[in-house]
Amino acid sequence: MPRETKQARAVRAGEIYDLLSEEYPNAHCELDFADPFQLAVATILSAQTTDERVNLVTPALFKRYPDPRRLASAQQDDVEEIIRSTGFFRNKAKSIIGFARGLMAGHGGEVPSTLAELTALPGVGRKTANVIRGNAFGRAEGVVVDTHVTRLATLLGFTRQKTPEKIEQDLMAILPRERWTLLSHLLIWHGRRVCVARRPRCEACAVSHLCPSSRV
Repeated sequence: MPRETKQARAVRAGEIYDLLSEEYPNAHCELDFADPFQLAVATILSAQTTDERVNLVTPALFKRYPDPRRLASAQQDDVEEIIRSTGFFRNKAKSIIGFARGLMAGHGGEVPSTLAELTALPGVGRKTANVIRGNAFGRAEGVVVDTHVTRLATLLGFTRQKTPEKIEQDLMAILPRERWTLLSHLLIWHGRRVCVARRPRCEACAVSHLCPSSRV
């Protein structure tokens, strides 16, 4: 594909967004959660594993620790045992207990909604904060950039950047704010179902004609 102007890239991105919206009308966050606290904990646990794996362990976790107060007073060994199958379970147990303690100490047990307050809590980086703000509070103030979004944004020619922060800025620049939250879900769903890392199914891709990396 010839070098694009920013305006042309924004137009193409909008077309891709519309086509993926038609392809995945039910695209959403695939982590199971009932409130901002559960979403935050599930998102922390999702690092380096699948949403499906997290969804298998969170019912038992939230049954035993249904709120920040109870998780804040949990024994790390007990939490580790419940979340062991998610991998990196020692660090994750420390993070979610620390997160709960931070909520109790600084926010009365309530999950805050601002980027600054969220990222000041243990276990919460910008990506996790964007997940919480976009999906629990309906605040589109950033784009969630995970491995799927990074890969597809690069393949689709939306960015040449390598770091999540810079990739996020590029994506925010080519699509309007009201599309930021759903954009990540669309790219993630497409990356899991069609544009898979090891063998992308370009022949079955709804946006292959708009993709500079297409093999067809």
